[in-house]
Amino acid sequence: MAAVLIFAVAAAGCGGSGGSGSGSAAGGPVTITVVSPFNEDDGNRDNFTIAYRAYEAETGNIVNDESGVSSEEWKAKTLADFENGNEPDVLFYFTGADADTLINGGKVVSISDIRKEYPDYASNMKESMIPVSTATGRQYAVPVNGYWEGLFVNMKVLADCGISAPGAGYTWDQFLKDCETIKGKGYTPIAASLTEVPHYWFEYCVFNNSNITAHQDKPESSADAAGKAWTAGLLDIKDLYARGFFPDNTTTAPDSEINLLMTENKAAFMIDGSWKVGWFQSAAADIGDFMVTYVPAKGERKATEIIGGLSMGYYITAKAWEDPKKREACVKFVKAMTSDVVVSSFGALSVTALKGGTQPPASADALELSALEMTRSCTGVVGAAQDLIPASARGALFGDVVAIVNGELSPEAAIDGCLAIK
Repeated sequence: MAAVLIFAVAAAGCGGSGGSGSGSAAGGPVTITVVSPFNEDDGNRDNFTIAYRAYEAETGNIVNDESGVSSEEWKAKTLADFENGNEPDVLFYFTGADADTLINGGKVVSISDIRKEYPDYASNMKESMIPVSTATGRQYAVPVNGYWEGLFVNMKVLADCGISAPGAGYTWDQFLKDCETIKGKGYTPIAASLTEVPHYWFEYCVFNNSNITAHQDKPESSADAAGKAWTAGLLDIKDLYARGFFPDNTTTAPDSEINLLMTENKAAFMIDGSWKVGWFQSAAADIGDFMVTYVPAKGERKATEIIGGLSMGYYITAKAWEDPKKREACVKFVKAMTSDVVVSSFGALSVTALKGGTQPPASADALELSALEMTRSCTGVVGAAQDLIPASARGALFGDVVAIVNGELSPEAAIDGCLAIK
């Protein structure tokens, strides 16, 4: 039934003003090459396949699917293909600094340019939610599944500690008090691997020392306003570590091992992203023991202001746009893959740019319902600060977190060191 529904909407998405005729021109079917991270191991692989096959059936065109595993190697190969003239026709890729090379090099077409010929392109999206390139101030990618980062909570552990479920008014001071209580009862307050995945706590600790307007300011050094917020955030992580709120092996154990503390009812809190819902659903003995809510706040930040956004989207390459045989086929493909139903199939619990919002699962469980409540009731969404710097700089900064919490390196030195990496 889902495949039929997606087919119907994908087919409807291929209509609209701009252009003429079907995607399959008089000369016969058009083959377009698409690069995406929806590989065989991706949770949305089936949704991706169903959607593009519906496009093929409607238009008669053929999709040459060159999906791969999303990784730094995949990013490097994708960029190298552009440099070598082997770029795809449509690319599902990141919207932050990772895309600057393609945008500055004129390798992808802006949405405004596409709309000159196809006025209804991305018309089902909220204009304010379509990512804007910091390199040019223009929009290029039509977003699909966004993300959020929130506080996953083991309600069974909290109940044993006599602690109520945290919510919209949860403060940092209350959080610290609750963590002391949880620690006193023999549980681990925070499940996190600081050696492997410190970045979720980094984001919110920095956010708690800044505000929703300034969180996207890139520091030039540890001495400016943004740099001081980053420093204060890292010091808050160091404080949590000094209080004994992280696992004893947080500086040595991998994320996969630490995560099990939550589902084994040994830990109370974990910050992670929307993609983690599926992991809890498969790993938890009783999904009713878990919820996700707002990360506790302090300072100018409200708890209901969350880290999230639309970090990936569909680009049409300049090479395809300049090919009269492929132009309309690519436009129809992107419109089909970004229709309301297709976007909902990829992530009903995600932050979305759809004007009508995503459609929730018919049989949502307790964790999914709490996620829907959080995203619908949030009062602000801001992108991750880490996306302001290159991947190599991020790796260096997060690789220094263990040394910071152990007092072997100052946050200022780590920040200035990572900012020097271009």
